[in-house]
Amino acid sequence: MSSASPIAALVSAAAEGDQSAWNEIVDRYTPLVVSVIYKHRLRPSDAADVNQTLWLRLVEQIGRLREPEALPGWIMTTTRNECLRVLRVQQRTHLYDPLSESDALEAEQADADVEADLLAVERRQALRDGFAELTDQCKRLLQKLMTDPPPSYQVVSEELAMPVGSIGPTRIRCLEKLRKTPAISAFLGSPAKRGGVLGAARMGQ
Repeated sequence: MSSASPIAALVSAAAEGDQSAWNEIVDRYTPLVVSVIYKHRLRPSDAADVNQTLWLRLVEQIGRLREPEALPGWIMTTTRNECLRVLRVQQRTHLYDPLSESDALEAEQADADVEADLLAVERRQALRDGFAELTDQCKRLLQKLMTDPPPSYQVVSEELAMPVGSIGPTRIRCLEKLRKTPAISAFLGSPAKRGGVLGAARMGQ
């Protein structure tokens, strides 16, 4: 598309009316939306309303996002705010202490869980984007070694026509290439995320 980050390029295309870009955004981030809603324990009807509202707001705002790369965070925050709005409406119908210790602890844990979900979504997407930039040889090798359980080097050697002794060194080179792709480099720019992506690649996650 352009030299912009994959997410920024996707946002730009969607803002210009590219339906395939919209579809990809929905496919990528619906699990995150569902996770945020689930953490707030909404009723099914309210959950459906929040989900619909989130995507409608994105349609309205996608051309105005100041930092397109921050789309996942925008989605998470907007979904959470809409969940809280729904809960506030519900709370007006019964006695509720918003400052109670148990509720505060639950809210704090929910926020922590959502942050972890967001990190997982970003990690998986960075892996997909980085993986797409690898050579066919690296893709085939890493795909074989990332299965669960991983096959023996002898099996990999036979299936990929590679000498057993070259599998380990080639795997290391491929992981290094993956680390240097723009998608992975951008993801690893945050100290909190450093190591998570390649660790997941090594474990097949």
